Amino acid sequence: MTTSSSPETPADRTAADRTAADRTAADRTPADRTPADRTPAESAATSADPAAVPGGTSAAALPVVDRERIGRLRDAFVAAGYTADGCLELLGGAAYAALARSESVPALRATAGPGALPTLVRLFLLQREVSYPQAALALPVDEALADAWLTRTADGGVRATVDVRPYANDIAGESETADAWIVSDLGCAVGGAGGIGSGAATDQGVPRSELVLGVGGASTTLANITVRRPVRRALDLGTGSGIQALHAARHAAQVVATDVNPRALHFARLSAELSGLGERVEAREGSLFEPVAADPADGDAGRFDLIVSNPPFVISPGGRFTYRDGGMAGDDLCRSLVTQAGEHLEPGGYCQLLANWQHVRGEDWRDRVASWVAGTGCDAWIVQRDVQDPTTYAELWLRDGGDHRGSRAEYERRYGEWLDAFEAAKVEGVGFGWITLRRAPEGAEPVVLAEEWPHPVEQPLGPVIEQWFARQDFLRAHDDADLLDSRYRLAEEVVQEQVGVPGEEDPEHVILRQNRGMRRATKVDTVGAGFAGACEGSLRAGDILDAIARLLDEDPVVLRDRAPEQIRLLVEQGFLLPA
Repeated sequence: MTTSSSPETPADRTAADRTAADRTAADRTPADRTPADRTPAESAATSADPAAVPGGTSAAALPVVDRERIGRLRDAFVAAGYTADGCLELLGGAAYAALARSESVPALRATAGPGALPTLVRLFLLQREVSYPQAALALPVDEALADAWLTRTADGGVRATVDVRPYANDIAGESETADAWIVSDLGCAVGGAGGIGSGAATDQGVPRSELVLGVGGASTTLANITVRRPVRRALDLGTGSGIQALHAARHAAQVVATDVNPRALHFARLSAELSGLGERVEAREGSLFEPVAADPADGDAGRFDLIVSNPPFVISPGGRFTYRDGGMAGDDLCRSLVTQAGEHLEPGGYCQLLANWQHVRGEDWRDRVASWVAGTGCDAWIVQRDVQDPTTYAELWLRDGGDHRGSRAEYERRYGEWLDAFEAAKVEGVGFGWITLRRAPEGAEPVVLAEEWPHPVEQPLGPVIEQWFARQDFLRAHDDADLLDSRYRLAEEVVQEQVGVPGEEDPEHVILRQNRGMRRATKVDTVGAGFAGACEGSLRAGDILDAIARLLDEDPVVLRDRAPEQIRLLVEQGFLLPA
Protein backbone atom coordinates (compact mmCIF):
# COMPACT_ATOMS: atom_id res chain seq x y z
CA MET A 1 0.00 0.00 0.00
CA THR A 2 1.68 3.19 -1.11
CA THR A 3 0.96 6.86 -1.58
CA SER A 4 3.49 8.73 -3.64
CA SER A 5 3.00 11.39 -6.29
CA SER A 6 1.95 9.92 -9.61
CA PRO A 7 3.11 10.87 -13.11
CA GLU A 8 1.10 12.68 -15.71
CA THR A 9 -1.62 10.90 -17.67
CA PRO A 10 -3.53 11.46 -20.92
CA ALA A 11 -6.52 12.63 -18.91
CA ASP A 12 -5.99 16.32 -19.66
CA ARG A 13 -3.85 16.63 -22.72
CA THR A 14 -5.46 19.53 -24.58
CA ALA A 15 -3.69 22.84 -25.01
CA ALA A 16 -6.72 24.53 -23.46
CA ASP A 17 -5.94 22.84 -20.15
CA ARG A 18 -2.59 24.57 -19.76
CA THR A 19 -2.06 28.06 -18.39
CA ALA A 20 0.73 30.41 -17.43
CA ALA A 21 0.54 28.78 -14.02
CA ASP A 22 1.87 25.56 -15.52
CA ARG A 23 5.23 27.06 -16.41
CA THR A 24 8.32 25.06 -15.65
CA ALA A 25 11.51 25.28 -17.62
CA ALA A 26 10.63 22.20 -19.66
CA ASP A 27 6.91 21.66 -19.17
CA ARG A 28 5.00 23.94 -21.48
CA THR A 29 3.60 22.23 -24.55
CA PRO A 30 1.00 19.62 -25.44
CA ALA A 31 3.90 17.41 -26.49
CA ASP A 32 4.54 16.78 -22.82
CA ARG A 33 1.02 15.65 -22.00
CA THR A 34 1.50 11.91 -22.42
CA PRO A 35 4.48 9.98 -21.10
CA ALA A 36 4.21 7.52 -23.97
CA ASP A 37 5.04 10.29 -26.40
CA ARG A 38 8.22 11.58 -24.87
CA THR A 39 11.02 11.14 -22.33
CA PRO A 40 12.38 13.85 -20.05
CA ALA A 41 15.57 15.82 -20.52
CA GLU A 42 18.61 13.57 -20.62
CA SER A 43 20.07 12.57 -17.29
CA ALA A 44 23.67 13.21 -16.36
CA ALA A 45 26.03 10.95 -14.44
CA THR A 46 27.87 12.37 -11.46
CA SER A 47 30.93 11.19 -9.63
CA ALA A 48 29.54 11.60 -6.12
CA ASP A 49 30.58 8.95 -3.66
CA PRO A 50 27.78 6.59 -2.50
CA ALA A 51 26.21 7.67 0.76
CA ALA A 52 23.26 6.73 2.83
CA VAL A 53 20.08 8.59 1.90
CA PRO A 54 16.60 8.55 3.49
CA GLY A 55 15.23 5.03 3.53
CA GLY A 56 18.65 3.44 3.87
CA THR A 57 19.29 3.19 0.13
CA SER A 58 22.87 3.29 -1.04
CA ALA A 59 23.01 6.01 -3.68
CA ALA A 60 24.42 9.45 -4.35
CA ALA A 61 23.84 11.71 -1.36
CA LEU A 62 20.86 14.03 -1.52
CA PRO A 63 21.31 17.75 -0.90
CA VAL A 64 21.30 18.82 2.73
CA VAL A 65 18.22 20.56 4.11
CA ASP A 66 19.79 23.68 5.62
CA ARG A 67 17.41 26.66 5.59
CA GLU A 68 20.07 29.34 5.80
CA ARG A 69 22.31 27.91 3.09
CA ILE A 70 19.38 27.04 0.84
CA GLY A 71 18.26 30.64 1.26
CA ARG A 72 21.57 31.82 -0.18
CA LEU A 73 21.12 29.42 -3.11
CA ARG A 74 17.65 30.82 -3.72
CA ASP A 75 19.01 34.36 -3.63
CA ALA A 76 21.54 33.37 -6.30
CA PHE A 77 18.77 31.93 -8.47
CA VAL A 78 16.69 35.09 -8.16
CA ALA A 79 19.66 37.37 -8.82
CA ALA A 80 20.53 35.44 -11.97
CA GLY A 81 16.94 35.29 -13.18
CA TYR A 82 16.78 31.51 -12.89
CA THR A 83 12.99 31.57 -12.79
CA ALA A 84 10.34 30.22 -15.15
CA ASP A 85 9.98 33.59 -16.86
CA GLY A 86 13.73 34.14 -16.92
CA CYS A 87 14.36 30.78 -18.58
CA LEU A 88 11.65 31.39 -21.15
CA GLU A 89 13.12 34.80 -21.98
CA LEU A 90 16.65 33.38 -22.30
CA LEU A 91 15.79 30.29 -24.34
CA GLY A 92 12.99 31.63 -26.50
CA GLY A 93 9.74 29.86 -27.23
CA ALA A 94 11.10 27.34 -29.73
CA ALA A 95 13.98 26.09 -27.56
CA TYR A 96 11.74 26.12 -24.50
CA ALA A 97 9.15 23.94 -26.26
CA ALA A 98 11.86 21.61 -27.59
CA LEU A 99 12.86 20.71 -24.02
CA ALA A 100 9.42 19.17 -23.53
CA ARG A 101 10.25 16.89 -26.47
CA SER A 102 13.58 15.95 -24.82
CA GLU A 103 15.46 17.93 -27.45
CA SER A 104 18.21 19.95 -25.75
CA VAL A 105 20.26 21.19 -28.74
CA PRO A 106 18.31 24.47 -29.19
CA ALA A 107 18.65 25.22 -25.46
CA LEU A 108 22.36 24.38 -25.50
CA ARG A 109 22.85 26.85 -28.35
CA ALA A 110 20.86 29.50 -26.49
CA THR A 111 23.03 29.10 -23.38
CA ALA A 112 26.41 29.05 -25.14
CA GLY A 113 27.31 32.53 -23.96
CA PRO A 114 28.68 33.65 -20.59
CA GLY A 115 26.60 34.72 -17.65
CA ALA A 116 25.03 33.38 -14.47
CA LEU A 117 21.67 32.44 -16.03
CA PRO A 118 23.10 30.39 -18.93
CA THR A 119 25.34 28.61 -16.42
CA LEU A 120 22.45 27.73 -14.11
CA VAL A 121 20.32 26.52 -17.01
CA ARG A 122 23.12 24.26 -18.20
CA LEU A 123 23.73 22.95 -14.69
CA PHE A 124 20.23 22.26 -13.39
CA LEU A 125 17.96 22.24 -16.43
CA LEU A 126 20.15 20.69 -19.11
CA GLN A 127 22.24 18.80 -16.54
CA ARG A 128 25.56 19.48 -18.23
CA GLU A 129 28.99 19.95 -16.77
CA VAL A 130 30.23 23.51 -16.33
CA SER A 131 33.62 24.75 -15.17
CA TYR A 132 34.21 25.57 -11.52
CA PRO A 133 34.90 29.28 -12.25
CA GLN A 134 31.65 29.54 -14.23
CA ALA A 135 29.69 27.98 -11.38
CA ALA A 136 31.40 30.24 -8.84
CA LEU A 137 30.10 33.29 -10.69
CA ALA A 138 26.52 31.98 -10.61
CA LEU A 139 26.01 30.57 -7.10
CA PRO A 140 27.80 29.85 -3.79
CA VAL A 141 29.62 26.91 -5.36
CA ASP A 142 31.56 25.68 -2.34
CA GLU A 143 28.40 25.48 -0.23
CA ALA A 144 26.57 23.80 -3.11
CA LEU A 145 29.35 21.21 -3.32
CA ALA A 146 29.50 20.68 0.42
CA ASP A 147 25.71 20.30 0.65
CA ALA A 148 25.56 17.88 -2.34
CA TRP A 149 23.65 20.12 -4.78
CA LEU A 150 26.71 19.80 -7.03
CA THR A 151 29.48 17.26 -7.44
CA ARG A 152 32.98 17.46 -8.91
CA THR A 153 33.73 15.75 -12.21
CA ALA A 154 36.92 13.99 -13.23
CA ASP A 155 37.79 17.01 -15.39
CA GLY A 156 37.61 19.41 -12.46
CA GLY A 157 34.24 20.81 -13.44
CA VAL A 158 30.94 20.49 -11.59
CA ARG A 159 27.60 18.85 -12.30
CA ALA A 160 24.20 18.95 -10.61
CA THR A 161 23.22 15.99 -8.45
CA VAL A 162 19.49 16.77 -8.71
CA ASP A 163 17.11 18.40 -11.15
CA VAL A 164 16.12 21.89 -9.99
CA ARG A 165 13.36 23.25 -12.18
CA PRO A 166 11.92 26.77 -11.98
CA TYR A 167 8.17 26.76 -11.47
CA ALA A 168 5.81 29.71 -11.74
CA ASN A 169 3.67 29.07 -8.69
CA ASP A 170 0.90 31.51 -9.57
CA ILE A 171 -2.31 29.50 -9.84
CA ALA A 172 -5.29 31.86 -10.01
CA GLY A 173 -6.95 32.48 -6.68
CA GLU A 174 -3.85 32.21 -4.54
CA SER A 175 -3.06 35.06 -2.19
CA GLU A 176 0.28 35.91 -3.73
CA THR A 177 2.43 35.28 -6.76
CA ALA A 178 5.96 34.00 -6.34
CA ASP A 179 8.53 31.92 -8.11
CA ALA A 180 9.22 28.44 -6.86
CA TRP A 181 11.62 25.63 -7.67
CA ILE A 182 10.89 21.90 -7.82
CA VAL A 183 13.69 19.49 -6.89
CA SER A 184 13.56 15.93 -8.29
CA ASP A 185 15.74 13.09 -9.48
CA LEU A 186 17.97 13.68 -12.49
CA GLY A 187 16.29 12.57 -15.70
CA CYS A 188 12.84 12.27 -14.10
CA ALA A 189 11.66 15.85 -14.04
CA VAL A 190 8.60 15.25 -16.20
CA GLY A 191 8.65 11.77 -17.63
CA GLY A 192 8.90 8.92 -15.18
CA ALA A 193 11.32 6.04 -15.01
CA GLY A 194 11.56 5.91 -18.80
CA GLY A 195 13.85 8.91 -18.63
CA ILE A 196 16.70 6.91 -17.07
CA GLY A 197 16.62 3.95 -19.45
CA SER A 198 15.83 0.35 -18.61
CA GLY A 199 18.47 -0.44 -15.97
CA ALA A 200 17.77 -1.39 -12.38
CA ALA A 201 19.00 1.98 -11.11
CA THR A 202 19.99 5.45 -12.25
CA ASP A 203 23.57 6.47 -12.95
CA GLN A 204 23.53 7.89 -9.42
CA GLY A 205 22.64 4.49 -7.96
CA VAL A 206 18.99 5.28 -7.17
CA PRO A 207 16.75 2.19 -7.52
CA ARG A 208 14.11 2.78 -10.16
CA SER A 209 11.43 1.89 -7.64
CA GLU A 210 12.35 4.93 -5.51
CA LEU A 211 12.55 7.59 -8.22
CA VAL A 212 11.00 10.97 -7.46
CA LEU A 213 9.49 12.88 -10.36
CA GLY A 214 9.24 16.61 -10.93
CA VAL A 215 6.49 18.61 -12.59
CA GLY A 216 4.35 16.92 -15.22
CA GLY A 217 0.93 17.21 -16.79
CA ALA A 218 -0.87 15.47 -13.94
CA SER A 219 0.61 17.71 -11.27
CA THR A 220 -0.27 20.90 -13.14
CA THR A 221 -3.78 19.61 -13.85
CA LEU A 222 -4.37 18.92 -10.16
CA ALA A 223 -2.98 22.34 -9.22
CA ASN A 224 -5.32 23.98 -11.71
CA ILE A 225 -8.48 22.23 -10.53
CA THR A 226 -7.82 22.75 -6.82
CA VAL A 227 -10.15 25.10 -4.95
CA ARG A 228 -8.03 27.99 -3.64
CA ARG A 229 -9.22 29.84 -0.55
CA PRO A 230 -7.55 30.80 2.74
CA VAL A 231 -7.63 27.75 5.02
CA ARG A 232 -6.16 26.68 8.34
CA ARG A 233 -4.83 23.23 7.40
CA ALA A 234 -4.13 21.43 4.14
CA LEU A 235 -2.91 17.90 3.42
CA ASP A 236 -0.87 16.88 0.36
CA LEU A 237 -1.25 13.10 0.35
CA GLY A 238 1.46 11.44 -1.74
CA THR A 239 3.47 14.64 -2.10
CA GLY A 240 6.31 13.37 -4.30
CA SER A 241 8.58 16.36 -4.94
CA GLY A 242 6.17 18.67 -3.12
CA ILE A 243 4.39 20.47 -5.97
CA GLN A 244 0.90 20.47 -4.45
CA ALA A 245 2.30 21.32 -1.01
CA LEU A 246 3.90 24.47 -2.45
CA HIS A 247 0.60 25.57 -3.97
CA ALA A 248 -1.27 24.86 -0.74
CA ALA A 249 1.31 26.75 1.32
CA ARG A 250 0.33 29.94 -0.50
CA HIS A 251 -3.13 29.93 1.09
CA ALA A 252 -2.96 27.49 4.05
CA ALA A 253 -1.52 28.36 7.44
CA GLN A 254 -0.19 24.81 7.80
CA VAL A 255 0.49 22.10 5.20
CA VAL A 256 1.17 18.45 6.02
CA ALA A 257 2.90 16.61 3.16
CA THR A 258 2.91 12.80 3.33
CA ASP A 259 4.52 10.09 1.28
CA VAL A 260 5.46 6.44 1.66
CA ASN A 261 8.83 7.11 -0.01
CA PRO A 262 11.37 8.73 2.38
CA ARG A 263 13.33 10.07 -0.61
CA ALA A 264 10.22 11.86 -1.84
CA LEU A 265 9.76 13.54 1.55
CA HIS A 266 13.36 14.73 1.42
CA PHE A 267 12.81 16.18 -2.07
CA ALA A 268 9.59 17.84 -0.88
CA ARG A 269 11.51 19.50 1.96
CA LEU A 270 14.13 20.71 -0.50
CA SER A 271 11.46 22.13 -2.83
CA ALA A 272 9.71 23.88 0.07
CA GLU A 273 12.89 25.39 1.52
CA LEU A 274 14.20 26.48 -1.88
CA SER A 275 10.85 28.15 -2.57
CA GLY A 276 10.89 29.96 0.78
CA LEU A 277 7.95 27.97 2.19
CA GLY A 278 9.74 25.54 4.48
CA GLU A 279 8.20 26.93 7.67
CA ARG A 280 4.69 26.13 6.44
CA VAL A 281 5.27 22.57 5.22
CA GLU A 282 5.61 19.59 7.56
CA ALA A 283 6.65 16.24 6.02
CA ARG A 284 5.41 12.93 7.43
CA GLU A 285 6.12 9.40 6.26
CA GLY A 286 3.35 6.85 5.73
CA SER A 287 0.61 5.52 3.46
CA LEU A 288 -2.81 7.02 2.81
CA PHE A 289 -4.11 8.73 5.98
CA GLU A 290 -1.92 6.81 8.43
CA PRO A 291 0.52 9.72 9.06
CA VAL A 292 -2.29 12.05 10.18
CA ALA A 293 -4.62 9.59 11.90
CA ALA A 294 -2.36 8.53 14.77
CA ASP A 295 -0.96 11.84 16.03
CA PRO A 296 -3.02 13.36 18.89
CA ALA A 297 -1.79 16.79 17.79
CA ASP A 298 -3.99 16.49 14.73
CA GLY A 299 -7.16 16.20 16.79
CA ASP A 300 -10.36 14.63 15.50
CA ALA A 301 -8.35 11.98 13.61
CA GLY A 302 -6.53 14.65 11.65
CA ARG A 303 -9.07 16.88 9.91
CA PHE A 304 -8.23 19.30 7.12
CA ASP A 305 -9.91 22.08 5.18
CA LEU A 306 -8.24 20.89 1.99
CA ILE A 307 -6.86 17.50 0.94
CA VAL A 308 -5.11 17.19 -2.42
CA SER A 309 -3.62 14.03 -3.86
CA ASN A 310 -1.87 13.06 -7.06
CA PRO A 311 -1.65 9.43 -5.90
CA PRO A 312 0.08 6.45 -7.51
CA PHE A 313 -3.07 5.64 -9.44
CA VAL A 314 -1.63 3.40 -12.15
CA ILE A 315 -3.51 0.08 -12.35
CA SER A 316 -0.65 -2.37 -12.78
CA PRO A 317 0.07 -6.03 -12.06
CA GLY A 318 2.80 -5.14 -9.57
CA GLY A 319 4.25 -2.34 -7.46
CA ARG A 320 7.44 -1.65 -9.43
CA PHE A 321 7.50 2.13 -9.07
CA THR A 322 6.55 3.92 -5.87
CA TYR A 323 5.73 7.13 -7.72
CA ARG A 324 3.03 5.54 -9.89
CA ASP A 325 2.00 2.00 -8.77
CA GLY A 326 -0.40 1.87 -5.83
CA GLY A 327 0.49 -1.63 -4.70
CA MET A 328 -3.17 -2.63 -4.39
CA ALA A 329 -5.37 -4.71 -6.68
CA GLY A 330 -6.97 -2.81 -9.54
CA ASP A 331 -8.18 0.65 -8.57
CA ASP A 332 -8.44 -0.15 -4.86
CA LEU A 333 -5.97 2.56 -3.85
CA CYS A 334 -8.08 5.34 -5.36
CA ARG A 335 -11.21 3.75 -3.89
CA SER A 336 -9.59 3.60 -0.45
CA LEU A 337 -8.54 7.23 -0.65
CA VAL A 338 -12.09 8.32 -1.53
CA THR A 339 -13.83 6.17 1.08
CA GLN A 340 -11.54 7.41 3.88
CA ALA A 341 -11.39 11.08 2.90
CA GLY A 342 -14.66 12.18 4.46
CA GLU A 343 -13.61 11.47 8.03
CA HIS A 344 -10.54 13.68 7.56
CA LEU A 345 -12.41 16.72 6.22
CA GLU A 346 -13.59 19.67 8.23
CA PRO A 347 -17.20 20.76 7.52
CA GLY A 348 -17.21 22.25 4.03
CA GLY A 349 -13.70 20.94 3.39
CA TYR A 350 -12.58 19.71 -0.02
CA CYS A 351 -10.68 16.62 -1.12
CA GLN A 352 -9.42 16.72 -4.71
CA LEU A 353 -7.52 13.96 -6.44
CA LEU A 354 -6.60 12.53 -9.79
CA ALA A 355 -7.57 8.91 -10.32
CA ASN A 356 -7.76 5.94 -12.66
CA TRP A 357 -10.69 3.56 -12.49
CA GLN A 358 -11.51 0.26 -14.15
CA HIS A 359 -14.31 -0.20 -16.66
CA VAL A 360 -15.50 -3.65 -15.64
CA ARG A 361 -17.56 -5.81 -17.96
CA GLY A 362 -21.26 -5.59 -17.12
CA GLU A 363 -20.90 -2.52 -14.88
CA ASP A 364 -21.50 1.15 -15.58
CA TRP A 365 -18.33 3.00 -14.60
CA ARG A 366 -20.41 5.89 -13.25
CA ASP A 367 -22.26 3.70 -10.78
CA ARG A 368 -19.07 1.90 -9.82
CA VAL A 369 -17.03 5.01 -9.01
CA ALA A 370 -19.98 6.85 -7.46
CA SER A 371 -20.40 3.92 -5.05
CA TRP A 372 -17.01 4.81 -3.55
CA VAL A 373 -18.57 8.01 -2.18
CA ALA A 374 -21.47 6.28 -0.40
CA GLY A 375 -21.31 6.72 3.36
CA THR A 376 -18.61 9.42 3.29
CA GLY A 377 -20.97 12.28 4.02
CA CYS A 378 -19.56 14.11 1.01
CA ASP A 379 -20.92 15.70 -2.12
CA ALA A 380 -18.90 14.57 -5.13
CA TRP A 381 -18.21 15.64 -8.69
CA ILE A 382 -16.45 12.91 -10.69
CA VAL A 383 -15.24 13.81 -14.18
CA GLN A 384 -13.86 11.25 -16.63
CA ARG A 385 -11.52 12.95 -19.08
CA ASP A 386 -10.27 9.98 -21.10
CA VAL A 387 -10.63 6.22 -21.52
CA GLN A 388 -8.07 3.76 -22.85
CA ASP A 389 -8.42 0.12 -23.80
CA PRO A 390 -6.22 -2.35 -21.87
CA THR A 391 -3.59 -2.67 -24.62
CA THR A 392 -3.11 1.08 -25.03
CA TYR A 393 -3.01 1.55 -21.27
CA ALA A 394 -0.40 -1.18 -20.80
CA GLU A 395 1.77 0.23 -23.58
CA LEU A 396 1.57 3.72 -22.06
CA TRP A 397 2.96 2.65 -18.72
CA LEU A 398 5.45 0.14 -20.11
CA ARG A 399 7.00 3.02 -22.01
CA ASP A 400 6.83 5.22 -18.92
CA GLY A 401 8.83 2.56 -17.11
CA GLY A 402 11.43 2.35 -19.89
CA ASP A 403 10.58 -1.29 -20.66
CA HIS A 404 10.59 -0.60 -24.40
CA ARG A 405 14.32 0.08 -24.09
CA GLY A 406 15.11 -3.34 -22.64
CA SER A 407 15.07 -6.77 -24.22
CA ARG A 408 12.16 -7.65 -26.46
CA ALA A 409 11.48 -10.85 -24.55
CA GLU A 410 11.26 -9.04 -21.21
CA TYR A 411 9.02 -6.36 -22.70
CA GLU A 412 6.62 -8.96 -24.08
CA ARG A 413 6.60 -10.83 -20.77
CA ARG A 414 5.62 -7.72 -18.85
CA TYR A 415 3.07 -6.78 -21.51
CA GLY A 416 1.49 -10.21 -21.10
CA GLU A 417 1.31 -9.76 -17.32
CA TRP A 418 -0.70 -6.56 -17.75
CA LEU A 419 -3.15 -8.16 -20.17
CA ASP A 420 -3.51 -11.26 -17.97
CA ALA A 421 -4.37 -9.09 -14.98
CA PHE A 422 -6.95 -7.09 -16.93
CA GLU A 423 -8.57 -10.20 -18.36
CA ALA A 424 -8.79 -11.83 -14.92
CA ALA A 425 -10.54 -8.71 -13.54
CA LYS A 426 -12.87 -8.42 -16.61
CA VAL A 427 -11.47 -4.96 -17.32
CA GLU A 428 -12.50 -3.58 -20.70
CA GLY A 429 -10.98 -0.13 -20.29
CA VAL A 430 -9.40 2.31 -17.85
CA GLY A 431 -10.79 5.77 -17.19
CA PHE A 432 -8.67 8.82 -16.34
CA GLY A 433 -10.08 11.81 -14.54
CA TRP A 434 -10.49 13.82 -11.39
CA ILE A 435 -12.64 13.49 -8.28
CA THR A 436 -13.67 16.37 -6.04
CA LEU A 437 -15.30 15.68 -2.69
CA ARG A 438 -16.74 18.27 -0.34
CA ARG A 439 -18.06 17.48 3.10
CA ALA A 440 -21.79 18.13 2.75
CA PRO A 441 -23.71 20.43 5.08
CA GLU A 442 -24.89 18.74 8.26
CA GLY A 443 -28.10 16.80 7.66
CA ALA A 444 -28.08 17.31 3.89
CA GLU A 445 -28.47 14.48 1.40
CA PRO A 446 -25.16 14.30 -0.50
CA VAL A 447 -25.14 15.07 -4.22
CA VAL A 448 -22.98 12.79 -6.36
CA LEU A 449 -22.46 13.40 -10.08
CA ALA A 450 -20.28 11.17 -12.29
CA GLU A 451 -19.97 12.32 -15.87
CA GLU A 452 -17.78 12.01 -18.93
CA TRP A 453 -16.28 15.24 -20.29
CA PRO A 454 -13.42 14.65 -22.76
CA HIS A 455 -13.73 18.11 -24.29
CA PRO A 456 -11.38 21.10 -23.86
CA VAL A 457 -11.84 23.17 -20.70
CA GLU A 458 -10.47 26.50 -19.60
CA GLN A 459 -7.95 26.23 -16.79
CA PRO A 460 -7.72 27.03 -13.96
CA LEU A 461 -10.96 25.28 -13.01
CA GLY A 462 -10.68 25.68 -9.24
CA PRO A 463 -13.12 28.62 -9.08
CA VAL A 464 -15.52 26.78 -11.42
CA ILE A 465 -15.50 23.70 -9.21
CA GLU A 466 -16.11 25.75 -6.06
CA GLN A 467 -19.06 27.46 -7.76
CA TRP A 468 -20.49 24.08 -8.84
CA PHE A 469 -20.72 22.95 -5.23
CA ALA A 470 -22.25 26.27 -4.18
CA ARG A 471 -24.95 25.80 -6.83
CA GLN A 472 -25.68 22.30 -5.48
CA ASP A 473 -26.37 23.89 -2.10
CA PHE A 474 -28.79 26.30 -3.76
CA LEU A 475 -30.60 23.57 -5.70
CA ARG A 476 -30.78 21.29 -2.66
CA ALA A 477 -32.43 24.04 -0.64
CA HIS A 478 -35.00 25.07 -3.28
CA ASP A 479 -38.04 23.10 -4.38
CA ASP A 480 -39.86 23.85 -7.65
CA ALA A 481 -41.89 26.68 -6.16
CA ASP A 482 -38.75 28.24 -4.69
CA LEU A 483 -36.99 28.03 -8.06
CA LEU A 484 -39.81 29.96 -9.72
CA ASP A 485 -39.71 32.56 -6.96
CA SER A 486 -35.93 33.10 -7.32
CA ARG A 487 -33.96 35.48 -9.51
CA TYR A 488 -31.13 34.48 -11.85
CA ARG A 489 -28.55 36.01 -14.11
CA LEU A 490 -26.96 34.60 -17.24
CA ALA A 491 -23.35 33.53 -16.72
CA GLU A 492 -20.62 35.47 -18.50
CA GLU A 493 -19.76 34.55 -22.09
CA VAL A 494 -22.73 32.30 -22.72
CA VAL A 495 -23.74 32.51 -26.38
CA GLN A 496 -26.71 31.21 -28.33
CA GLU A 497 -26.42 29.12 -31.49
CA GLN A 498 -29.32 28.27 -33.76
CA VAL A 499 -29.34 25.06 -35.76
CA GLY A 500 -31.65 24.46 -38.70
CA VAL A 501 -32.03 24.26 -42.44
CA PRO A 502 -30.61 27.32 -44.24
CA GLY A 503 -33.36 29.73 -45.21
CA GLU A 504 -35.93 28.39 -42.73
CA GLU A 505 -37.53 31.02 -40.51
CA ASP A 506 -37.47 28.97 -37.31
CA PRO A 507 -34.48 26.96 -36.09
CA GLU A 508 -34.81 23.23 -35.43
CA HIS A 509 -33.25 23.76 -32.03
CA VAL A 510 -31.28 26.31 -30.03
CA ILE A 511 -27.98 25.65 -28.25
CA LEU A 512 -26.56 27.59 -25.33
CA ARG A 513 -22.76 27.39 -25.22
CA GLN A 514 -20.27 28.46 -22.55
CA ASN A 515 -16.99 30.01 -23.63
CA ARG A 516 -15.52 29.78 -20.13
CA GLY A 517 -14.88 27.08 -17.55
CA MET A 518 -16.14 23.64 -18.59
CA ARG A 519 -17.26 25.08 -21.94
CA ARG A 520 -20.50 23.14 -21.89
CA ALA A 521 -23.25 23.23 -24.50
CA THR A 522 -26.91 22.33 -23.94
CA LYS A 523 -29.97 22.21 -26.17
CA VAL A 524 -32.95 24.36 -25.19
CA ASP A 525 -36.29 25.20 -26.81
CA THR A 526 -37.32 28.72 -27.75
CA VAL A 527 -38.91 29.25 -24.34
CA GLY A 528 -35.71 28.15 -22.61
CA ALA A 529 -33.60 30.43 -24.80
CA GLY A 530 -35.91 33.39 -24.19
CA PHE A 531 -35.96 32.70 -20.45
CA ALA A 532 -32.16 32.53 -20.22
CA GLY A 533 -31.77 35.72 -22.19
CA ALA A 534 -34.16 37.58 -19.88
CA CYS A 535 -32.33 36.54 -16.71
CA GLU A 536 -30.45 39.66 -15.67
CA GLY A 537 -30.98 39.38 -11.93
CA SER A 538 -33.95 41.67 -11.24
CA LEU A 539 -37.01 39.60 -12.22
CA ARG A 540 -38.30 36.43 -10.60
CA ALA A 541 -38.28 33.34 -12.79
CA GLY A 542 -42.08 32.99 -12.58
CA ASP A 543 -42.61 36.56 -13.77
CA ILE A 544 -40.32 36.00 -16.76
CA LEU A 545 -42.24 32.83 -17.69
CA ASP A 546 -45.56 34.66 -17.44
CA ALA A 547 -44.28 37.34 -19.81
CA ILE A 548 -43.06 34.70 -22.29
CA ALA A 549 -46.45 32.96 -22.09
CA ARG A 550 -48.24 36.19 -23.01
CA LEU A 551 -45.81 36.83 -25.85
CA LEU A 552 -46.22 33.33 -27.32
CA ASP A 553 -49.90 33.03 -26.43
CA GLU A 554 -49.11 30.01 -24.26
CA ASP A 555 -50.77 28.83 -21.05
CA PRO A 556 -48.62 30.27 -18.21
CA VAL A 557 -49.56 27.36 -15.93
CA VAL A 558 -48.14 24.87 -18.43
CA LEU A 559 -44.90 26.84 -18.74
CA ARG A 560 -44.55 27.08 -14.94
CA ASP A 561 -45.10 23.34 -14.59
CA ARG A 562 -42.37 22.34 -17.03
CA ALA A 563 -39.85 25.11 -16.34
CA PRO A 564 -38.32 23.97 -13.00
CA GLU A 565 -36.67 20.91 -14.55
CA GLN A 566 -34.92 23.04 -17.17
CA ILE A 567 -34.01 25.72 -14.61
CA ARG A 568 -32.37 23.04 -12.45
CA LEU A 569 -30.33 21.83 -15.42
CA LEU A 570 -29.22 25.34 -16.42
CA VAL A 571 -28.23 26.19 -12.85
CA GLU A 572 -26.48 22.87 -12.23
CA GLN A 573 -24.40 23.27 -15.40
CA GLY A 574 -23.60 26.92 -14.72
CA PHE A 575 -25.52 28.64 -17.51
CA LEU A 576 -27.69 30.44 -14.94
CA LEU A 577 -26.43 31.73 -11.61
CA PRO A 578 -28.62 32.55 -8.60
CA ALA A 579 -28.75 36.34 -8.31
